[in-house]
Amino acid sequence: MSSVIFNNFEDFKQCKGQQLPLGEWFLITQEMINNFANATLDKQWIHVDEKRALKESPFKSTIAHGFMSVAMISKLLGEIFTIKSLKIGLNYGLNKVRFPNPVPVNSQLRMIASVIDVTEINNNGIRVTFSCIVAIKGQEKPACAAEFIAAFFE
Repeated sequence: MSSVIFNNFEDFKQCKGQQLPLGEWFLITQEMINNFANATLDKQWIHVDEKRALKESPFKSTIAHGFMSVAMISKLLGEIFTIKSLKIGLNYGLNKVRFPNPVPVNSQLRMIASVIDVTEINNNGIRVTFSCIVAIKGQEKPACAAEFIAAFFE
């Protein structure tokens, strides 16, 4: 995997307007989908009933929840860059979230991200806006496209 390491926030600010390295492919299993369904109490059959999905779903398999791809953003971003001085990172919010394509079970996802903006905030922090595309291997349209905002503190 190609990952970039920044020593501190000043180094990280230099990547504003640039794409980060591509993430590695990450397999989405039925167990993960079931765990997400249990955590969110969204147990719609299209996500958890493999036999019914095979017969009745237009996708011929279960699919991951759209919100599961959003929930994966922090993990997938964390694999493509590190800030050594980071003490804590918090989810701040999302803008322009879309789910252009379903994620069938056993699909592979990866992050394509760029840094849109970096602004200083109180308590030795920065607020970072990322453009995030959660790509699906072999598919033209992504699972998720969103602007993800994080608050980082040194």
